[in-house]
Amino acid sequence: MSTIEKKLNEMGLQLPQVSLPAANYVPTKTSGNQLFVSGQLPMLDGKPQFIGKVGDNVSLEDAQACAKLCALNILAHAKLALDGNLDRVAQLIRLGVFVNATDSYTDHPKVANGASDFMVELLGDAGRHARFAVGVAGLPFGVAVEVDATFELK
Repeated sequence: MSTIEKKLNEMGLQLPQVSLPAANYVPTKTSGNQLFVSGQLPMLDGKPQFIGKVGDNVSLEDAQACAKLCALNILAHAKLALDGNLDRVAQLIRLGVFVNATDSYTDHPKVANGASDFMVELLGDAGRHARFAVGVAGLPFGVAVEVDATFELK
């Protein structure tokens, strides 16, 4: 078990089962010493969670929990891509956060903090990252948040 997974256990969390891509792409791609993880949805037991629009029927707190679940799915895919060894992660480089929000919603960065704060708590300084957070008109399956990531590998 990796150091990251031990920390997850201490936090009372576990990695979800990975979900297969819904279209013609791969969930991860390694190039040099970087691992790119495609946008992950808030999937749990193969089912999308947190359906709706932030600023309408999804609260800020639920949207942050949604972003955190997306981050857990990112880690699950990273583990699979790294042959089960998350200790190969040197640092998180970047997160991209897409928020399915109403036109008037402006707290996208606060939603993204659900993933960002979790990664920093889990990885410490290696979890500090560059990021973008944008509002979108819709996301697959109607979920509230989608997150992608880039890691540097050891």
